[in-house]
Amino acid sequence: MGTAVERTDEHVREYLIYRGFTNTLKHLDNDIKADKEKGFRVDKIIDQLQQFVQSFDLAGLKEYWLYLDKRLFSRLEDVYRSTVNKLRISLYRYYIINTVQVSPRNLEKTQEFFQKQASELQGQAEWRDWFILPFISSPEQNPAFCQYFSRQWSDTFLVSLHNFLSVLFQCMHILDFDAEVQKMTCLVEENEQLRQLLFALQTESRDQRDRDEMIHHKLPTYVQNMDRLGDTELDLVTSQRAVSTATTPTRNFFSTFLPQGRRTPGKPLQAISGSSPSQAAMGRKDPPSNQICNKSDALSLTLPVEVKVSYVQTVLRVFNLHFELVFSVVYARRQEFFVLVSPFMCYLQTPEKKGELGEVEPPTESSSEPTDSSNSRSCGAGQEEPPFIKLSQEEYGEHHSSIMHCRVDCSGRRVASLDVDGVIKVWSFNPIMQTKATIMSKSPLMSLEWATKPDRLLLLGSGVGTVRLYDTEAKKNLYEMNIDEAHPRILSLACSPSGSSFVCSAAAHSRSGSGESAPRLPITVSGQLLLWDTKTVKQQLQFSLEPEPVAINCTAFNHNGNLLVTGAADGVIRLFDMQRYESAMSWRAHDGEVYSVEFSYDENTVFSIGEDGKFIQWNIHRCGVKQSEQILPQDATGPFVLSGYSGYKQVQVPRGRLFTFDSEGQHVLTCSSSGGLIYRLASGESALERVLSLGGHKAPVVTVDWCSAVDCGTCLTASMDGKIKLSTLLAQKS
Repeated sequence: MGTAVERTDEHVREYLIYRGFTNTLKHLDNDIKADKEKGFRVDKIIDQLQQFVQSFDLAGLKEYWLYLDKRLFSRLEDVYRSTVNKLRISLYRYYIINTVQVSPRNLEKTQEFFQKQASELQGQAEWRDWFILPFISSPEQNPAFCQYFSRQWSDTFLVSLHNFLSVLFQCMHILDFDAEVQKMTCLVEENEQLRQLLFALQTESRDQRDRDEMIHHKLPTYVQNMDRLGDTELDLVTSQRAVSTATTPTRNFFSTFLPQGRRTPGKPLQAISGSSPSQAAMGRKDPPSNQICNKSDALSLTLPVEVKVSYVQTVLRVFNLHFELVFSVVYARRQEFFVLVSPFMCYLQTPEKKGELGEVEPPTESSSEPTDSSNSRSCGAGQEEPPFIKLSQEEYGEHHSSIMHCRVDCSGRRVASLDVDGVIKVWSFNPIMQTKATIMSKSPLMSLEWATKPDRLLLLGSGVGTVRLYDTEAKKNLYEMNIDEAHPRILSLACSPSGSSFVCSAAAHSRSGSGESAPRLPITVSGQLLLWDTKTVKQQLQFSLEPEPVAINCTAFNHNGNLLVTGAADGVIRLFDMQRYESAMSWRAHDGEVYSVEFSYDENTVFSIGEDGKFIQWNIHRCGVKQSEQILPQDATGPFVLSGYSGYKQVQVPRGRLFTFDSEGQHVLTCSSSGGLIYRLASGESALERVLSLGGHKAPVVTVDWCSAVDCGTCLTASMDGKIKLSTLLAQKS
């Protein structure tokens, strides 16, 4: 019952916040605080009764019990009236025993009870012997009263009262959400099963339709009986054999797609016994698989040039149909798909599309230099498969200045991006890329963060000491909170996983450091770390920052919100216990500022990137102990530099997230000068192993985010030219 009431209160609060009824929300909070039924929470009702007993407030005790009797007990059947009467008598005796135990020599409260209750109790047989209690010197030793002074009797009474109220609230069925929740859960599961069945039927129907289209495709007569890119054709392409006549060397038709340097000299044509060249060209007789190469070579020799071109175009059209068919069922047969397509992907890419599988062209015959590991895996049939395949890359280009923050919400449906001009775009990418809202701010904005519950709300931190709560669906501001005029720059925002509160980092205006010739030291900028309540929109507390108040650049919660890690301008990482609201540990992590911090997947370690260009993994169970350390290039850690014509140079200090992990915590996405880089996390000295370059950018990438769902993940990389690349990855399960 108590859970249902709390849930209803939360729904009412969300509705009032959504409608902007702030005054009604304040009255609701005040009424909830003054609620005598305590939200039907039995433990709180028991605590209230004990508080009246311990403070000797007899009038309050009688009034509260009378309220419960009129509100709850009077609605019970007559058979339960005796139980209610026994509990009331025991409650009064519990009060009397407490007055005697607290002041055994001063029995004023005991005598006061009998004086006020004499008219009510003197006619009741249960109280006949209790009127002599104030006149007994040691009532705890009297056989008639000794049992009431024992701890066992008081505990038994409180447990009995607790159980009675619990059963009463469970039988009321005022707000019975459990049955509805169970019903909705069953409906959701049934809907999911039906959706999967529908998807399977649609896939089967599409496959059948594609097969029918392939069967009835109007191919020329000389290729109607040939395999549609079956195993024999794949063997033909893989072998890349070429034939030559006795006088002039020729090549098979697939060699026409290769660059001049990749073409191999032909071999003499071997005669095909039992078949004429015309039969081989017409394809009326299916030869063995080991003779398919010779048949195609004969075709290239006997047919005219325009016929061969038409033949090649037709086969490529069939190949495209086959490729789309395989791609549609890539989740079920991605391993077979990779083996089928990977030998030819290096040669079928156009110059514009090169890099989608690895950023580097396949090696030529004259080149023996080693390529990137991701490319060698993607083009090598016998080597280890890459952990990800880049399926597509789209661009969001609605911003006209450098991006500061780019974050996807918890549900993976919306993205919020902020540029240096203070323009915020809220957009979706599934099923199509579409802008949902545009937020223009008169004051400069410095930080943003999605709220966790509900996920449609967006926290916006400004440079004038305010934080706004924005509803992306209603497209309006719900609240604007004034933080601190002395610390106007809101550098970082982090919402707790429960959604009940958020952490705000406020800093004073930055001070210029020493000259470039002097050694770089952390510049101490005054700052505050505050905890705000999302529902009441009030500040709960201010965290203590030791040894001195300093600007906090980055913050991150763990999965349940019990821990908070921060990185500061003094190079110190601080770990806070959010149950006690105090610092659990802190250590000097970097030479210079800490730009970005995140918990690892198992939350036993913390990763950080600092101004010194280091990517370090820290053990949170052993303060200040490194588990791994890696030096990253400057284009991954900042400050980021964009150069142009006539000496133009733009420098941007890191503000957004510099690295992020996949759903399993085994790979990390970082920034680079031309796109995101994905590394595999490894143990030992070499903590990072590069596996894939996303590419696609012409300006330095300044912030990244990774939204993972099952096998497909979406990587967001935002650069200084205002472009945001959305790369869809397919995870290869080993």
